[in-house]
Amino acid sequence: MMTKRIGTQTIKFQSPPSIISRASIVGPKEGQGPLKDYFDEILTDDYVGEKSWELAESKIFEKAVDLALKKVNLKPSDINYLFGGDLLNQIISSSFAARSMQIPFFGLYGACSTMAEALSLAAMMIDGGFADYTIAATSSHFSSAERQFRYPLELGNQRTPTSQWTVTGAGATILSKYGNGPYITYVTTGKVVDLGIKDANNMGAAMAPAAADTIINHFRDTGFSPTDYDLVVTGDLGRVGSDLLYEILAREGFDIKDIHMDCGLEIFDESQDIQAGGSGCGCSAVVLNGYLLSEMSKGLFNRIFFMATGALLSTTSTQQGESIPCIAHGVVIERFLN
Repeated sequence: MMTKRIGTQTIKFQSPPSIISRASIVGPKEGQGPLKDYFDEILTDDYVGEKSWELAESKIFEKAVDLALKKVNLKPSDINYLFGGDLLNQIISSSFAARSMQIPFFGLYGACSTMAEALSLAAMMIDGGFADYTIAATSSHFSSAERQFRYPLELGNQRTPTSQWTVTGAGATILSKYGNGPYITYVTTGKVVDLGIKDANNMGAAMAPAAADTIINHFRDTGFSPTDYDLVVTGDLGRVGSDLLYEILAREGFDIKDIHMDCGLEIFDESQDIQAGGSGCGCSAVVLNGYLLSEMSKGLFNRIFFMATGALLSTTSTQQGESIPCIAHGVVIERFLN
């Protein structure tokens, strides 16, 4: 008998895990944006001393995990499970980083939704009694993602107004059965939604229906409404996706405009020439572990619904003319337990 499941897609934790440490590392462009003061480290070289962008991305993933551990004087051997992922083929950034950490590892691929997916599973492990400490971490890199999903940077292709700029960054969150919060109290797992969008340069439009589906089902499962939250956070919808999200939710009787924040719109300034906003596994990860949790610790937010959104396309599916299936996973983060 399921004692923690409510509704069709949501889990309510009986012993909510606590976020005890976090770390965020970003690239030079992200370090020039409006959230620059919230990040633990701003890189001056997006190669990070490595010979390729892919190796650089793996390195910042490892650095973020290491920094989060150091903040609470934990060693890799203290961690029961590491949940992580990225955008590259066969999630090589996180897998290559995990080989040196020697932490039991679950590699995840949810595209840009991976941070929320990782938090969901890491929290379930603790609430289920399978772990005392877990880590959720993700990374992305503008240059590695561009040449995998779009065009070689050397071509200098003109970007469309609907395209989004992949964030160079990595974020890590340590959860524990011990601690004084903030706490992860609910998880709403998304479903794959595909309304036929095929334009890989308009992922906001592709992801918005998945984001709306998860938000609607979260409210229906829990009985909550937008007024129960200080913020509803999406990961990577950008301007195009955010506007579509409002339209879809309005048809279902929900209005989140006053409490909505999109990580892809917050991390960059419009003057930075990033078209429709930021994206990438690292986008929501660094905004969560940098800005959101910092402000929650100060009392600005008491309850947020953090939902990362992912476009589950690949170079192969795009070349074959397939549409873009998308998903959104959500976690509720609360400063205090009632």
